[in-house]
Amino acid sequence: MLTVLGHSIFDKELAFTGSTSTGKIVLELAAKSNLKPVTLELGGKSPFIVCEDADVDEAVELAHFALFFNQGQCCCAGSRTFVHEHVYDEFLEKAKARAMSRVVGDPFKKGVEQGPQIDSEQFEKILGYIRSGVKSGATLESGGEQFGSKGYYIQPTVFSNVQDDMLIAKDEIFGPVQSILKFKDLDEVIRRANATRYGLAAGVFTKNIDTANTLTRALKAGTIWINCFDIFDAAIPFGGYKMSGQGREKGIYSLSNYLQVKAVVTSLKNPAWL
Repeated sequence: MLTVLGHSIFDKELAFTGSTSTGKIVLELAAKSNLKPVTLELGGKSPFIVCEDADVDEAVELAHFALFFNQGQCCCAGSRTFVHEHVYDEFLEKAKARAMSRVVGDPFKKGVEQGPQIDSEQFEKILGYIRSGVKSGATLESGGEQFGSKGYYIQPTVFSNVQDDMLIAKDEIFGPVQSILKFKDLDEVIRRANATRYGLAAGVFTKNIDTANTLTRALKAGTIWINCFDIFDAAIPFGGYKMSGQGREKGIYSLSNYLQVKAVVTSLKNPAWL
């Protein structure tokens, strides 16, 4: 017998990018119809880990970008900023100052860094999370209110003393709210960073290659950025673990979403085949 494996292209493939709640509905509807294959790129609560040896000024700027990019409306936003206890105080003061200097306004005007949220529903949702953070005992360092009197603008917001069980540390806020958490060592931050239903991305800021290697291997996320964030390329696969989705976009791995394995088995007993 001779067995050959080949690939054929799926007749239908559904690729969805959006919230985890909507992704569940898409997957359910696909299952109830014709079992069409589905790939999902969903939400996240990505950790951004600032290690003890980090250049604080650079780490502050990168963490700021990782969270506030696109008004915080980014699925892989570094929305849990874990900072080592030895640099925590310095980082916090500089992160607060950076947020307070962020220019909010008409995104079509030169020099503006942050525009409005996408709509009134998201605007109110974000403000609700901010109120939840204050109520749960986190320290509001900056922002926390509407910016101006018109439009869906929210002040760049920074929380300190955030604990893992707070909603602002667990839920995807999808807005300009930075939660800063303190950690003592790598074992602790690995455990806490992984203690989430999401697993889309993570950021690691360190000068030590051993530390970087340890964290990148231990963190349960589809993309790990070392001393950078939100760097994409057509050849780099992107997608999540756990509730952040399934399948991959970009790169050679994305092709498997659109292919199906076929096994062909042929008898070699007939001389005409030889």
